[in-house]
Amino acid sequence: MSKLAQTLKIKIPAKTFADKMTARLEQIQKEAKIQGFRPGKAPLEMIRQKYENAVKGEVLDNMVNEEVAKELKAKDMRPAMQPKVQMDKFEDGKDITLTVEFEALPKVKVGAFDKIKIDRMNAMAGDKEVQESLDKLAATKKTTEPVADKRATKKGDVVVIDFVGSIDGKEFQGGSGKGYYLDLGSNTFIPGFEDQLIGKNVGDSVNVNVTFPENYHAKELAGKKALFKTDIKELRAWKGPEVNDEFAKQFGLENLAKLKEAIKNELDKEYGRVARMHAKRALLDALAAEYDFDIPEGMVDAEFKGIWAQYEQAKKANQLDEDDKKKSEDTLKKEYRAIAERRVRLGLLLAQVADENKVQVTKEDMQNALMAEARRYPGQEAKVFEYYTKNPQAMDALRAPVFEEKIVDFLLGKVKVTEKPVTVADLYAFDPDKKAKK
Repeated sequence: MSKLAQTLKIKIPAKTFADKMTARLEQIQKEAKIQGFRPGKAPLEMIRQKYENAVKGEVLDNMVNEEVAKELKAKDMRPAMQPKVQMDKFEDGKDITLTVEFEALPKVKVGAFDKIKIDRMNAMAGDKEVQESLDKLAATKKTTEPVADKRATKKGDVVVIDFVGSIDGKEFQGGSGKGYYLDLGSNTFIPGFEDQLIGKNVGDSVNVNVTFPENYHAKELAGKKALFKTDIKELRAWKGPEVNDEFAKQFGLENLAKLKEAIKNELDKEYGRVARMHAKRALLDALAAEYDFDIPEGMVDAEFKGIWAQYEQAKKANQLDEDDKKKSEDTLKKEYRAIAERRVRLGLLLAQVADENKVQVTKEDMQNALMAEARRYPGQEAKVFEYYTKNPQAMDALRAPVFEEKIVDFLLGKVKVTEKPVTVADLYAFDPDKKAKK
């Protein structure tokens, strides 16, 4: 049994219930339309005979909720989840007795945070990172042009092809195409397809033999061998733009130096986001190690259920983590249960921190979050705003991560943070889970 399990015995005096019933019936009396009487003038006893059974359940539910809330307040208890209420005795003219069972939220004692120490990784974009991003940006503006020389195809070329696919001599739906531009080496086709077109010439007809992957999205093709009769119609080569001041003007900047400066600023912002993500994880790890208190099993069960549902969905879609594939379900359930316990405990701790320090989500915070969400759907911003403004539950779901980040920011301002300069490679290679296992 949970250490936080509680049982309350509540008694509702018969007279109190009778008074509540009378008050409710008097409300109905004022509005009831009874034949032979003007509205509101029918005798109360007639109203009682007609409506008593219909409103008894309503009055009882309201009284139970009121009495349970009153008892919980008197005992300074907050249920972790909806209490289970059992009617022990309910007879006309007699006192009503109830048994209320629930798990109480623990009383979390928050200590000083200045004794918690974490490192915050700090990486800045250098010339190498800026140039790499500039090259990627230039790649988005690449075009292809016909190759004038008569030569064999090579990796990095673009070939224009017609192809017809078949399995066991029968063509299959979606297996044919005409005038298709294929970038050799892009790995956009079935594994092995592009390799068989390297070293060929325009005008060649090539029988390309491949096997569809076992996890291919079209299940009717998964794992099957296929033949693609492929005609090479044209050979084209990539042509990149000159990266100069004119190139920078395509992005609304006056020269190349300004473009590089803008790229560096964006990279530094991105590195800052990654660094904060690592700092948040370090903070939560430190809090998890520092605080250990009883937590409601019902909340853990609900959290675990959600985690396990995600696992089963990933398993069904063949998207399991490689480490999880090697473990038994019993082992995974134990590990995921521990994750659920950690999440619940940290959630309760952060909520207590927010309560004690009056950390709140402001209207401006929500407006910024809504704007960020809308930007994820270019051209549909109005629909996004309409969806959230008309769906309180969706707005609550959007508020939850905003609230968590505000608490994390508050705590990062309280704990001792040491800035740790790192390379960009180290920033992205850092894996706190692997570090924890060492």
